[in-house]
Amino acid sequence: MDLRACACGSGLRHLRCCGLDLATLSPPGASEPLRPLLAEAQAAVAAQPERAEAALLALLELAPGFEEALRLLATLRSRQGRTAVEEVLLRRIVAINPNNFWATNDLALLLLRTGRAAEAETHARNGLRIAPREAQAHNLLGLVLTEIGRPHAGEHHYRQVLTLVAQPDAGLLANLAWNLKSQGRATESRAVYEQAAARDPDLYQTWLGWARLEEADRRLDRARELLERAAQLAPDDPGVRMMSAILTAREGQPEAALAEINRLADDGSRELGPNEWMEKGRLLDQLGRTEEAFAAFAAGKAKARAALGHGYLAEQAAEQARRLRGFFTAERLAFIPRARPAPAGPQPVFVLGFPRSGTTLVEQMLSCHPDISAGDELPVIHDLTQAVPRLLNSPLAYPEALCELWMAEQRTALDRLRDLYLEGAWALGAAMPGEHGGAPGPAWFTDKMPLNETQLGLIGLLFPEAPLIHVLRHPLDVVLSVFANQLTHGFFCAFELEGVARHYALTMDLVAHYRAEMTLRYLPLRYEDLVADPQAAMRRVLAHIGAPFDPACLDFHANPRHARTASYAQVTEPLYDRSVYRYRRYLRALAPVIPLLEPVIARLGYRIETGDDGLGEQCKAPA
Repeated sequence: MDLRACACGSGLRHLRCCGLDLATLSPPGASEPLRPLLAEAQAAVAAQPERAEAALLALLELAPGFEEALRLLATLRSRQGRTAVEEVLLRRIVAINPNNFWATNDLALLLLRTGRAAEAETHARNGLRIAPREAQAHNLLGLVLTEIGRPHAGEHHYRQVLTLVAQPDAGLLANLAWNLKSQGRATESRAVYEQAAARDPDLYQTWLGWARLEEADRRLDRARELLERAAQLAPDDPGVRMMSAILTAREGQPEAALAEINRLADDGSRELGPNEWMEKGRLLDQLGRTEEAFAAFAAGKAKARAALGHGYLAEQAAEQARRLRGFFTAERLAFIPRARPAPAGPQPVFVLGFPRSGTTLVEQMLSCHPDISAGDELPVIHDLTQAVPRLLNSPLAYPEALCELWMAEQRTALDRLRDLYLEGAWALGAAMPGEHGGAPGPAWFTDKMPLNETQLGLIGLLFPEAPLIHVLRHPLDVVLSVFANQLTHGFFCAFELEGVARHYALTMDLVAHYRAEMTLRYLPLRYEDLVADPQAAMRRVLAHIGAPFDPACLDFHANPRHARTASYAQVTEPLYDRSVYRYRRYLRALAPVIPLLEPVIARLGYRIETGDDGLGEQCKAPA
């Protein structure tokens, strides 16, 4: 008999845990005689956890598929801080019974809590399929969708909860308020926070979220006032203390903010998390302490990789790029018709660029124009790539499913796909067509979804006349800035320095391929040129779009719109050049990835110049 304890740490034998053959389990009803033992564990779990644990391990030795016992053991392990074991047990319940709502819900919540929002979405959606009238299912999916950058869809599920619950609690209202803040709807968000605070003034999360809203809305004094309310209720909460550091930095006191972050781990009771390490690195960078800053970024990335369980998904990224290059060739594209001009209504301007290239700044400037509405990061192109096989009734995956466009019955399919994009963008608030008889809406809206440039083939088929504004920045500045921020775009490339460099090079190579194989209305825009002469740059951009120049675009920092990206604070300031060629101070740290980037640096016409750390000519790219 195998008596080994399972390596996962559950406390069960391997044969009753991770080595269990689920096909050998007895029917659920066979566990009913063991309910007294389960009741004993339930009664003891709060006051006598050791007794509860012993009862559960004995019960699961006899009935390893008893779902309620597995869930109670998962709860016990969660209270002990053993998250990995809790996850193993919840996954087992879901495998035994995919219709177990609470285990599905708990697993989604755990994944969200540990930074795996994309996987959490899968289980949260399953939970809603199982229990469509369960308020908790809608609330959790709202949380997940807001976290992954789909706040408009998240709002729908929060509103559903309001229809299912007679008296929504303050926590739900605070979640909805945060969702509205994520959409840039500050006034509505503020009103919902007021409701949440009135409903339960002792819920510190309400005051904390409200403070974050006011900080993003540039009302720093009000943010500090609200944060003090949160601190009175939860003075030792890491989130409250971290927000205090962020606010202190916004108030122009980076040294004091850094001291606040350091105090988070001073007593030795906890370690800094990924976001705290990244904020510490940014403060050290601001203070000119380059080596310490890079070390902080590296520590944050190591923490993030550990939480996620992997780093850059290089093989998946390379395979996607290979298939896109293989399909979108001039020879194939010659047989594919383009979508016809779109019907009346606002049309897209695609603001392309690798994360941290300056796309948020460009969108903020364009959205000051009376004829251009900010669409922000629209996931619609990505959604269409997932839906193409179904919409074209193809047995193939995307992009190969586009072969159906050669068939007679699909010759207008691109027009349908184009209309689906427009409907999706308008539904997400990108812009609204003017009402009949009323004032016309904006002529254009922006779509600045990160890495949309990897789908230039599909965009070019759907909108052959759409303006494409590709924001370029020195590749080493881009890689450094991505490494200094916590991002998940691009197959998790941001979780390691080499991953950022590899994915940047892969993406830029793919753009070069598209430009060589198909006609695109493409305008490259250097971030450095925009900073040096914003008026000349914006005149070029607006002329490319077909809009008249408007000097309001140069006063972008006065734009009351809230940008939903890591650059939200920077775009509230007048243009500055301190981020231009920042890589020079980090050349020694960036040296390992320079060989990966040299071909792209040369192709874009950039050079690698000597920095302040003594690294010299050997790092220069060919002219």
